[in-house]
Amino acid sequence: MNKNFNPSGDRIAILQTFVRIVESGSLSAAALQMETTQPTISRRLQSLEQLLGVKLIQRTTHSMKLTDDGERCYQHARRLIENWQLLEDEVSGVRDDPVGVLRVRAPHAFGQDQLIKPLGDYLQRYPHINIEWVLNDRSPDFIPEGIDCAIHVGAITDPSVVAILLAEVPRIVVAAPSLLARYEAVKEAADLATLPWVALSSFYRNEVTLNHVAHGEPCRFDITPRLSTDSLYAVRNAAISGVGVGMVSSWVVKEDLAQGTLQQVLPDWQAAPLPVYLLYPYASYYPARLRKFIELMKEVMPSVSGARSAKGK
Repeated sequence: MNKNFNPSGDRIAILQTFVRIVESGSLSAAALQMETTQPTISRRLQSLEQLLGVKLIQRTTHSMKLTDDGERCYQHARRLIENWQLLEDEVSGVRDDPVGVLRVRAPHAFGQDQLIKPLGDYLQRYPHINIEWVLNDRSPDFIPEGIDCAIHVGAITDPSVVAILLAEVPRIVVAAPSLLARYEAVKEAADLATLPWVALSSFYRNEVTLNHVAHGEPCRFDITPRLSTDSLYAVRNAAISGVGVGMVSSWVVKEDLAQGTLQQVLPDWQAAPLPVYLLYPYASYYPARLRKFIELMKEVMPSVSGARSAKGK
């Protein structure tokens, strides 16, 4: 180590920058996540390398690779940062008072509709916290994207994350009265196969399985969708327009059913409800902003419009 070197800035901040470079995969991505410029990120990396007297990252035009020293530095830096965060919370007395920025990913439809009110309640309850509310329907890559936690609807495909089951969302079959009027009356679940369909491609494409509400008997049939989309709102709007029958989360069509623009088809038959999870990466320490958000989601999610407590909870 060059003991005479005195880098500009806070050493913890420089270590945080290095960790962000590694986990985001590039200097430019780190700059974007830390809301600064790439030259600033580069200067911080150079400061750390000069401070330690070693080369941490080998960079070419198209790639970036940690050196052996860089890999050791990264492992130590992560532990140091976690311990520093714990120290800050303990000493400053804000261990249970969330501060800083919480980055949360949520599904588009659920995130812009059902979760805004509890999100506002959280912000009002904790005035020193800010939230970045990132809406997309894919599973997050937590560390490279700088995501703290995610609301996830559907089955869990990544066993490496912590998954807390919060609630479940019922799914029902709906159609416009004008569409149903053009076909023979639907009396049995299998009759639905004769109708045109709109498919929510993230959950069903060419096959539908419904279960009888009272006794659980399943009915499976194939469909050839007139329209396939990954947007829940697009399925809803297409169903209202009479394009086809749709299978949707009950909350998204609550008002449409009340107004009569949509009709529930065979109420005794529903699709399996979708589980709603809170996901976050494993770590030895979680800041108060994340802990309190987890507590809030556990508290409010079963009462969110259209959701219900998951069976077995």
